[in-house]
Amino acid sequence: MEPTQTGPSRFKQLFLNNKFVIFLFVLLLIGLNIMVFTKISYIFTPLTVLLKTILLPVLLAGVVYYLLNPIVDYLERWKVKRAYSILLLFVIIIGLITILLVSVIPLITDQITGFINNFPDYAEQIQKQFDSIIGSSLSSQVQEWLNINTTELTSNVTSKVTSILNNVWSSVGAFFSTLKEVVLAIITLPFILFYLLYEGKKLPRTIVGFLPTKVRGSSLRVFGEMNSQISSYIRGQIIVSFCIGALLYLGYIIIGLKYSLVLALIAACTAVIPYLGPAIAITPALIVALVTSPIMLVKMIVIWTIVQLIEGKFISPQIMGKSLRIHPITIIFVILTAGNLFGIVGIILAVPGYAVLKVAFMNLFNYIKGKSTLYNEEEVTPPPVSIEPKA
Repeated sequence: MEPTQTGPSRFKQLFLNNKFVIFLFVLLLIGLNIMVFTKISYIFTPLTVLLKTILLPVLLAGVVYYLLNPIVDYLERWKVKRAYSILLLFVIIIGLITILLVSVIPLITDQITGFINNFPDYAEQIQKQFDSIIGSSLSSQVQEWLNINTTELTSNVTSKVTSILNNVWSSVGAFFSTLKEVVLAIITLPFILFYLLYEGKKLPRTIVGFLPTKVRGSSLRVFGEMNSQISSYIRGQIIVSFCIGALLYLGYIIIGLKYSLVLALIAACTAVIPYLGPAIAITPALIVALVTSPIMLVKMIVIWTIVQLIEGKFISPQIMGKSLRIHPITIIFVILTAGNLFGIVGIILAVPGYAVLKVAFMNLFNYIKGKSTLYNEEEVTPPPVSIEPKA
């Protein structure tokens, strides 16, 4: 006769060691927390204002920190005091910014303004080239069959796109000239960056000091993994973006493409968005090349293909490597979701943010897995093998 299970042991078997019950319980707790937070959201208003105020300067300081910290560490190994090396880098950066403001920014502004002003002419030329390639008679038949007036459609699209470009350009100018958050970020950035470079290594231990003693070692390890993920991604992505911009600018100069500097800068800026960035960057280059001539379009496509091959085969594997270990499909889904939720900022921060969350959740899962019996491997007994001879 088998011994009957006691009440506590049976409760443990049915609920505590039941994966489905635990999953439902966790979902219930998450839903209750979300409901409570939505009911008392006004309590977090000061915290929200604080985060919005410090978010931009902290993000900018963090990006620059990961770029400059290796240089400061290198100078420190050569017996240069950390404070002196930071001040030297600040002087160099101020000088580079001054050179950009004096020489490069006016050229970029003129090219952007010229591209926006000439966009209606570009659309009209594209329409003419489209008609000449297809043939006027065939084009007319297609338009009549589909009941489409391409001239009117092109005019509407041109006016709308031109209006959007003008509004974006004016909004960007107004944003950088009047918005208080940007001014505050520019003012506070050097101070935050200085203290990050000077005492940034002490920050993880300071945070871990508030945690229980037993989890401090594992928490430091998690902070180290997060730091490695963020630093490798930021440094690698910026270096890759700079290489792409420089190679495209050189190629556009060689083939004589108009607005080469602006188009190369667009490609460099959008290169921080994995997989989707090149598709965004090639669009304005295609428009300019197509308007110029079919030969220029072919040259531009050749230059773009060569640069993408160099980036995919040599630059990214050497600089980025496999540090993030994130599947490409996952990256695309993360970028699209973050873009819908948080806009441009979400698109830029999607991949490093996901990498940090992945490290945190994987370590949390491993901790729960080690403490719980839900994930113990069950021994599977093989079925008995019959050794009787067949009739």
